[in-house]
Order: sequence, then C-alpha cells, then structure tokens
Amino acid sequence: MNKKIKTLRNKFKKYNIDGYVIPKNDDYFTEYSKINRLKIISNFSGSAGLAIILKKKNYLFTDGRYTIQSQIESGKDFKIYSFEKIINCSLFKNLTLGIDPKLFTYDQIKKNFLKNNKIKFIDKNLIDEIKKEKINDNFPFFSLKKNIVGESYMSKLNKISNYLKKNKSDYLFVSAPENVAWILNIRGKDGPNSPVPNSRLIVSKTKKIFLISKIYKVKKLIKEKIISSKDLIDTKDFSKKIIQLKGKNFIVDDKSCSIFYEDIINSKFKIVKREDPTYLFKAIKNKTEIKNMIDAHILDGAALTKFIYWIKNINKKEITEVEAQNKLEKFRKMNKNYLYPSFDTIAGSGKNGAIVHYRATKKKCKIIKKKDIFLCDSGGQYKYGTTDVTRTICFSKPKPFIKNIFTKVLKGHIAVANTNLKKDNIGKKIDLRARKFLRKSNLDYAHGTGHGVGFFLNVHEGPQSISKINKIKIKEGMIISNEPGYYKKNHFGIRIENLIFVKKINNNIFFKNLTLVPIEKSLINFKLLTSLEKDYLFKYHLDVYSKISRYLNFKERNWLASFI
Repeated sequence: MNKKIKTLRNKFKKYNIDGYVIPKNDDYFTEYSKINRLKIISNFSGSAGLAIILKKKNYLFTDGRYTIQSQIESGKDFKIYSFEKIINCSLFKNLTLGIDPKLFTYDQIKKNFLKNNKIKFIDKNLIDEIKKEKINDNFPFFSLKKNIVGESYMSKLNKISNYLKKNKSDYLFVSAPENVAWILNIRGKDGPNSPVPNSRLIVSKTKKIFLISKIYKVKKLIKEKIISSKDLIDTKDFSKKIIQLKGKNFIVDDKSCSIFYEDIINSKFKIVKREDPTYLFKAIKNKTEIKNMIDAHILDGAALTKFIYWIKNINKKEITEVEAQNKLEKFRKMNKNYLYPSFDTIAGSGKNGAIVHYRATKKKCKIIKKKDIFLCDSGGQYKYGTTDVTRTICFSKPKPFIKNIFTKVLKGHIAVANTNLKKDNIGKKIDLRARKFLRKSNLDYAHGTGHGVGFFLNVHEGPQSISKINKIKIKEGMIISNEPGYYKKNHFGIRIENLIFVKKINNNIFFKNLTLVPIEKSLINFKLLTSLEKDYLFKYHLDVYSKISRYLNFKERNWLASFI
C-alpha cells in the first residue's frame, strides 16, 4: 500500500471524516499546474482526474484519454472508473467526505456524487501536510502590446461593463487567470506550459478594476500604468477588500470560482449569475490574433516538417521516444520567437501510441523500431501564438488493415475541415462527421474530436469544442483542433490533428487550416478516398509547400514537393 495513502487515512479520525477527495486542479482551476496533488497521492500524471480515498478503498476517476495510462500508473492502489460513473454514483452514499474548499466549486457539489454525502470543508489541504510541493513562484507578470493582441484592455473592459449593465450587476469576479490575462493583455509564467499570470480580478460596471495577486508579481504593470498600486489586492487581503466595496450584486463563474471565494463574496453581496462572459469573448479571436497565429503556425510547421524529414530520411540509428521529442524541440528552438512547449510532447511508438496522452521519460521509454507506427503530438508557445499538432508516422510498409484505419481517420479529419458551418454549426454535430467512417467498421475513439485553443495562452480552452455533448455555436474567429484518432490497445495509436479557425468571406463561414505539416502518405489507402478527398489533400499539401518551403533546405523542399 502507498505510504502516503496510509498517512492520509491516519488523519481521518482527527477531522471526523470517512474519506478525502483530491482533484487534479489547483486553486486557480488550471488544467496544467506546477502543483499536482493528485499525482502525489495516486501517481497518476494525466491532466484530468479526481481521487477519493476512503478508510479501506481508493477510487480514481478520469476520462477516456487516460484509460490505459491510469491503469499503468495507479491500478495497483486504485479502482479506476470513467468520469461518467461519478454522476449519481452510489459508491459513496451517506459518507462524510472532506474537501479543500479552495479546490472545488459549489456547482461540482450540486452536480456529482458529492450531493449524496455530507461534505466537510477542511481549511488545511491534507495532501500539502503530507508533501508540500516546492515551486518557483517568482516570475513577474508582463504586458503584451496592441500590435500583438489587436485590442486594448479598455475596449475589453467596455464589453464586460456592457454585460454587467445588461445583467443588472455591479461586479464580475474573474477567477480564472487565463481570463485575467485576456482582459488586461498580460501574461505570466505560472503554468508549466502556459503563460498564465496566477491572479484574479474584480471588474465593476463602471470599469473600475481590482487585481488580486501577490504584490511582487505586478511591479512591471504598475510601472506601465496598467494597474495602480491602490487597485491591487494582496491575495491574503481579499476578504477585507470585499467588505469595503459598495453595491449589491456579483457575477461569479461556476467553473473556476471556488467555494472559498464564493463564500467570501456571498457574505456581503448577492450572486446573480454564474457565468464569466470572458470565456466567450476570449474564444472569438480578432484579426490581429488570427494573423499572428497564422505566422506562428508557418514557423511551427517548418520546424515539425524538418523533424519528420529527419526522422524518416536522415536518422539511421535506433533512437528512443525521448531522443525523438528532444530532437523536435531542437528544431523548434531554431526560431527566436519560440518560447517553450504548449504541453508535454506525446511521442508514442508502437503500443505506447495507443496510450492517448502518453508521456515518455528517460527511465521509461521505448526504442522506436522500423516496423512501429509512431504518434507524435506536440505544440509550442511562441511570442505571438500557441500551436498543437499531431502526426502519425511510419518507417516501413504498413499492414493493409492499419492503412485502412488511418485512411478512415483521415476521411473523418477531412470531413471536419470541409464542414458546412451554416448547416452543422455546433460541436456535437461536427463530431458525428469525424466518427462516421470509423463507425461503419464499428470503430471509435474515447476522446473529443477537437478543443478550443488560446492565443498565446492555454492550449485547451472553451467554451467551444467538437465533442459528443458540446452545444456551443461555432462562430467566426474561433480556433479549434481537428483530431480524430483510433487506438488499438498494446499495438498502435493513430491521430491526425490540425488547428483550424473559422473564417468569414461575404456571408459564408468555413474552417481554414492553421497547421502546415504534411500528412503521412505511406499510411493512406488512396482507393478508399473520394475524388473530393484527394483534391482536399492535394490542395492542403500545396498550401503547406507554398507557405513553409522557403524555410527548408534543398533536400527537405524536394521531399515536401513529393506530397503534392
């Protein structure tokens, strides 16, 4: 038995609880955080999960991306279930469960298994008492110029002010740091792969703002007059400041306003709505953001194309998955505007490719064999954009059944790219198009087809997505991923991912590719493609060549030309 679990159970008597709940998120509800309490207690390193430790049993809930990975990392000590099983779950009825109120929202308690139990708020985080992670928190916030973001923060405050007036509210509490980043045109380095500035913000209907942060992080912003020192609230002084504010009503966000902060606001104000409008404002990129994202993808496409050429044609020795991902990083670093990965690279060879969010480490990784199918999902943070792209690569003649599956995934990918957005304008409908060809063979994949992507921010952002349940209308300026796949456990994984954005010409809206990287032709069974799909591939590779060939050497250019 895991020693940390035993230590945690020893605390149950002191707090008079039957179990303790540990979510993946930190108190800013960010997907990728430098603090990972879930991993400390369960050894599970995926980006989505929740653990429940009871007196005699342990449970781990996660989603379809992590079915295999969670079994490998945590199966010894935990019973593993998918998130769907957590709704109306009878496993935990009539128990007293302890939670850290800074890590949960009231919405989570109302909607899932927690509603069937007595919940006890424990002000101390019990995992921190077992092991407190040491993180470097000394990175200052910095501002982005208008030529990068395309809209002043005053213009953004106007949008929020209008929203508050329309909803008869005095204040909006912005609890998600990525939303603070968007509103004030600032960034930080508080996420491992995302330039989030760990902070919160209060915006009044009169456009008055109060930034809640550690004071030492905002010195540059004061100097640049983005915020004045009197409008700063130190994190520990939040409750004092709330009492001083005048007004009646607050809007908070269900997804990222914790019980802890909601209780403080609720002690003086009436909460009238539970939705931060910033999510939707931020999702619709302006023309400058789109232009900058296009530029970032040209440079990123060149780096990834160089890598694919290298691993298929130049590299003659057997290398590990870690060596491959390090080589890709070197190609990206050749560009002065590249900063760091937008998430930890997924480089899975053979059976590791079937682990949807696999992470290779020096201690535990595979040598890439000639007969393996190699899945590489990676992305970069650039000074003016965020990228995310997956390519599936082969090094020898693939088996016909693998080619057929890859081609069905490709047909779904092309179907998404060619969506008539006047007819199919929500993620739920588009998702059906992506799965259609696989389902004819009773095949499917256990993840969404696409997620929203931030502008030099989080690689995953909402509210839009292409999934079985998403009903958000797809609008001009949204950026989304297009990534159908297929995974055969213990054998191989296939995924083809491009980022796409919604473009409008005259009265017509359609998807346009941002990603500019060739798609593995050796894996395609061209007999299964229609003439329209072949035409799409030809035009796509022509576009790739025309935009990135100038950044390639003679041999790389010739090789890329063979895709047209």
